[in-house]
Amino acid sequence: MSEAALEVSGLSVSQGRVEVLRGVGFELPRGAFCGLIGSNGAGKTTLLRAILGLLPSQGQIKANGRIGYVPQKILFEPDLPVRARDFVALGLDGHRFGLAFPSRARAEKVEAALRAVEAEGFAGQRIGRLSGGQQQRVMIAHALVRSPDLLLLDEPLANLDIKAAAEIIALLRRLSQESGMTVLLSAHDMNPLLPVMDRILYLAGGSALCGSVHDVVRTEVLSALYGYHIDVIRVHGRVLVVAGGGEHDHRYDHEHVTAIP
Repeated sequence: MSEAALEVSGLSVSQGRVEVLRGVGFELPRGAFCGLIGSNGAGKTTLLRAILGLLPSQGQIKANGRIGYVPQKILFEPDLPVRARDFVALGLDGHRFGLAFPSRARAEKVEAALRAVEAEGFAGQRIGRLSGGQQQRVMIAHALVRSPDLLLLDEPLANLDIKAAAEIIALLRRLSQESGMTVLLSAHDMNPLLPVMDRILYLAGGSALCGSVHDVVRTEVLSALYGYHIDVIRVHGRVLVVAGGGEHDHRYDHEHVTAIP
């Protein structure tokens, strides 16, 4: 099998008359933890959906193994009569019509997924009554129950407090290290991911750059990606990514400021 978990080349995706992604290409090695970084509207969700085959696209996408997917935040009604354990089980057979026959092997897979995300303590509770961090653990267990080789997560840290986000990141890193699973996680802020990222995939203007944080987060590299000047400033062990001067100032000054410890 290929050493790459995911190979993308010449990927272009349009929505209507708008070209969201243009000639995107990158590879992720097996077991890598990659942050997919970009502002709102940069095409992060579009890229993930294209990898899943949910959008028409041009180019080549080759995933070497089974893919798991955690979509953006789902709003669960508090009184929804679905336990966390039941929701995880849907990851095994939710694509089929009708009810699945219970079996010991099926139950063991569900319980193993719950243990992997440390959700056993609330597995019997209604999913709509769980906290945001607990719901995210259940969503990840739902994706893990079929033992994916590549796990895609679309903004899993959105709407979580700092503590819950840090716990989810640590959880995903542990799962990746223990199983060799490749993780591609989208976010608009790279800061929480810096301790765990092996790769950063940076999206802007329909194009992408992939590499180490040191290689990608540089003035000349990001300026070429955005098509206008970007300042990467290192101060007291931190890195600031700030949009430079020009006609775009008022739109981007706040949106594209990122601090890296």
